[in-house]
Amino acid sequence: MSLGEQGLPVVGLPLKHHWMQLPREVIVGEGVIERVAEISRRLGFTDSALLVTGVKTEEVAGKTVRAILESEGLKVGTLRVETATLWDVRAVEERIKALKPQVVLGVGGGTKIDIAKLSSARQGIPFISVPTTVSHDGIASPLSSIKGLEKPFSVMAQAPIAIIADTNIIMRAPFRLVASGCGDVIAKFTAVRDWKLAQEEVGEYYGEYAASLALMSAELVMQNAKQIKPGNEEGLRVLLEALISCGVAMSIAGSSRPCSGSEHLFSHALDMIKPNSSMHGERCG
Repeated sequence: MSLGEQGLPVVGLPLKHHWMQLPREVIVGEGVIERVAEISRRLGFTDSALLVTGVKTEEVAGKTVRAILESEGLKVGTLRVETATLWDVRAVEERIKALKPQVVLGVGGGTKIDIAKLSSARQGIPFISVPTTVSHDGIASPLSSIKGLEKPFSVMAQAPIAIIADTNIIMRAPFRLVASGCGDVIAKFTAVRDWKLAQEEVGEYYGEYAASLALMSAELVMQNAKQIKPGNEEGLRVLLEALISCGVAMSIAGSSRPCSGSEHLFSHALDMIKPNSSMHGERCG
């Protein structure tokens, strides 16, 4: 796999082989955050953990996760991040080196999860995703979106070993975040077509199964659009399952190809022209 200027693997390049890394535990539903210690223990994490969260998300879920883990005897450190840059990744890596946790938990939205994902991967320890929003498929994907250079870029990190998505917590977030997640999922229609075109034009690897999984996720959201509305837990589950399936599709493909095509390039360009004016899923969708 080719390396970028910062020594990180760059995705979207032709592959002759890839490593499929999939979540071992996925739990979605009301109140499932209470099972974080049970899942950690079942995965063999009984000694220590590091939480990567933010100022707001620590109040929303981070303090609850920490209290539950500490009640089971784990030593828990917390690091707050607010941006997703290489410098944030390195700061978390330094904390990992100092604390030597068995596992890193990303508790929050895309920024916190991306930083937890990449820093843990670079330090060779597992990562658990605890999303508080569903604005894009980063909650389950093996890739991290990093900013701070000339343009945003995605790097291969690792798939979460577990995903704990508490719908009670996620439903408290503004509905705009849910709409953004829907936009990110339906963008897979374009992404898969672009991937197929790349195979036909330049001989790029194309995985039929991963492509089908991404398309199925987009179709699922389209078919259940009327259910995905404020306060509807059933509709939120549909979106969560679609986003998780998209993440699995990328793990199977070994790249972002099933879920990121020309629409993501337009999204990055718009973000560069007018930063922070819209959400990733809104631009892609």
